[in-house]
Amino acid sequence: MPSPDRRPAPARLLQNLRQILPNAMPLSLRERIRAPSGAAIGILLTGLAGLFLAARAADAQFIVPALIAPMGASAVLLFAVPASPLARPWSIVGGNTVSALVGVIVASLVADPVTAAALAIGFAIAAMSACRCLHPPGGAIALTAVLGGQAIHDMGFWFALWPVAGNSALLLASAICFHRLMRHPYPKAVTPPGPEHLTADPKPLQRIGFTSADLDAVLRDYDMLFDIDREDLETILRRTELRSYRRRAVHLDCASVMSRDVVALTRGTSITTANALMRHHRFHAMPVTDEQAKVVGIVTQSDLLDHPDWIAATPKTGMFGRLQRAGTGTGAAGGTVTDIMTTQVRTVRPETPLGDAIVVFAEQGLHHLPVVDADGRLAGILSQSDALVAMLADRPETETAQPVLDDGP
Repeated sequence: MPSPDRRPAPARLLQNLRQILPNAMPLSLRERIRAPSGAAIGILLTGLAGLFLAARAADAQFIVPALIAPMGASAVLLFAVPASPLARPWSIVGGNTVSALVGVIVASLVADPVTAAALAIGFAIAAMSACRCLHPPGGAIALTAVLGGQAIHDMGFWFALWPVAGNSALLLASAICFHRLMRHPYPKAVTPPGPEHLTADPKPLQRIGFTSADLDAVLRDYDMLFDIDREDLETILRRTELRSYRRRAVHLDCASVMSRDVVALTRGTSITTANALMRHHRFHAMPVTDEQAKVVGIVTQSDLLDHPDWIAATPKTGMFGRLQRAGTGTGAAGGTVTDIMTTQVRTVRPETPLGDAIVVFAEQGLHHLPVVDADGRLAGILSQSDALVAMLADRPETETAQPVLDDGP
């Protein structure tokens, strides 16, 4: 028999409340301001556009609503939880429109409003699921088509076109523009399936810990819908694993393992010379520096293979490349590393923990990281091999294999 709970009544009440209330998400102040501001702006713009169109419809003897209430729920998803699969563009427009069509059909076939409401919400969920556009406000729209009164019923299937599809499209357009201005990714870019190198090997982040098949099996065991995209869930779990791995190398920094005798290129180095240096030193990447030894780019073996068409060891610029250079005001290709180098260079500092560099390697698919000092001057270069050797050398002695002793019969 379990022992009675002797905690004070306020403590028991607080525990019960914690079971009801969701856990608070660690959101920044910027995010807490961005979401409500965006929703207010989106509804305002949608309403103003709706008023304009409703006025034009009234001139043509058509009475249509400018804005319907379920758009408020759509705004919550679009601006507060834009990463949710329920807030995808197709979910917004498709889910609301499909639900409106279902509601209109049910309202025309079933006279009893309560029965019609129950059937409308049930069929709306089924239709949205079948069309892969599940959107919670769609349920409210289906009920609006049934319980909205004679004015809504008189609109018939036009109700699905306006105000439902029209309001949804206007709100979606407002959300896309707002997120772009805020430099917030929406809609979320779809990660291309398969390995990034077009080989059988999975991506680096997928080679540690659990596999994608493990996650799929667990999700099947739960057999329920989660309000998070599957790719987002896998990314969050893998980044959590990386952070746990990073703690194992917390006392190592980039300065302790980086290569210090770095052979760097300058902007004026010819591609032929860069290729010769890379072959001579057996490098896979070489940083490009300016007169103050500050990193301005990096040249990799892929750059040498992808950019120039070699004709007698001289790069040739095609017609498209010449037109592009003429449009941007740059001169013709002079066969220097400036023509092929990557200018957006990810760098680390000497005091950067090695674990942080490993996370960058894994997440961004990089193989080399220039190490720069506080003034941006080149101090060294860190490769994946450097990090791997350091991690292996840093393993605690308890992790090394122990001999198996045979105690005999």
